[in-house]
Amino acid sequence: MGRSVKRSMWTHTAQRSRRARRPYPVRTVITRSQGNTSCFQRLPAEVFHMILDRLSGWLFKRCTLLLPTEDRLTLISSTFSQMPCFKLEECTAAGCLGFYGYGVFLKTMISGWGEVEWHRVFNFLCSFTNLLPKIKMAVTGTPGVSCSLELQLRLFCRQVLLDRWPGKGTLFWLTRILKPWPMVLQARLLFILYGPLLPPDGTLAWQGIVEREMSHSALWHMASVIVLLYSNLDHLTDWTTDTMQTILEELIVLPEVWHMENVARLFVLCGDTVCYSFLANKLHNGQLLEVSRLIVHIILVCEMYGYSMNWVVRMVHQVCQGLDTSERFAFIQRLEDMFSEVTMEQIEIVTAGNHHEDMGPFQTLRSLLQSSAHFHAKFLLHMFLQNE
Repeated sequence: MGRSVKRSMWTHTAQRSRRARRPYPVRTVITRSQGNTSCFQRLPAEVFHMILDRLSGWLFKRCTLLLPTEDRLTLISSTFSQMPCFKLEECTAAGCLGFYGYGVFLKTMISGWGEVEWHRVFNFLCSFTNLLPKIKMAVTGTPGVSCSLELQLRLFCRQVLLDRWPGKGTLFWLTRILKPWPMVLQARLLFILYGPLLPPDGTLAWQGIVEREMSHSALWHMASVIVLLYSNLDHLTDWTTDTMQTILEELIVLPEVWHMENVARLFVLCGDTVCYSFLANKLHNGQLLEVSRLIVHIILVCEMYGYSMNWVVRMVHQVCQGLDTSERFAFIQRLEDMFSEVTMEQIEIVTAGNHHEDMGPFQTLRSLLQSSAHFHAKFLLHMFLQNE
């Protein structure tokens, strides 16, 4: 075959290849004005998680290994600023995976960094998302009015920071988020971040926690983070026992005084250290009536939901140990009077209306009477064994 024939065949093949090749599609970024569909929702969940877990974080970390921290954060900012799903109030799609992806990326990226660099990361996030002004808007406004902003803050802080590093990592990010605000607003912010949600829309239960009982799971996360703060007070310079006492007292009256069974359940979930510290502090300040009412409802919650009555007995005994003899007798007498008052209140509720369809008041009264009997039996036995 001659050279000219070969050249002709090669040229023909190349032209056919060029004609068959189609241009690559142009990658676009969906903006808020273009709709409310998350750009991540177009990917199957498995593909999305593979990209985040195996490619982007480690790849970016290795490619920028020699760059200073500030330059790495600037590069992240320039990339993520094009993605509305990574920014507060930019993506309106329900169930968007953007914040989850951001959290996975960030954890991979800064794993192994020191605390000084973590501070830089937090400052970067505040600047990138305009976080602090948005928090101020949420915690100084009327609870529940800016429900969309409240939920966005909750999702961003939980999915990007707080839920990614259990234990000490969570403590670091939480204290950075809380620190700029006075104690009253810290309580508001804790409720926004960890307060119970109402189905089906998932809004914060500002009124629900005031008007009706919340479930164990609804208050679990809030109790857990309170325990986390209390258990690390020795290592925190900006929080003390008195600080936490104030925050708790503010928390349980947001937006109004909580349903007493919700207050009681929260302290049952918080456990010994938090519960004893709160009750002892109130007794020290002469708030005998409030302490007695709270203890009666703690006893009721333990009876209704199967928590250990022995735990309550030990708690009351521990509280009594911090009182002198006259104060101890006054406390026990006030506690007995409160049992009578709460029982009469419940009887009035039962007799006030027609409860043929709603058996809740009857069941509460029954549980209250049973809890009183069980508590007193356990308490007397405990005191008898202590005196032997």
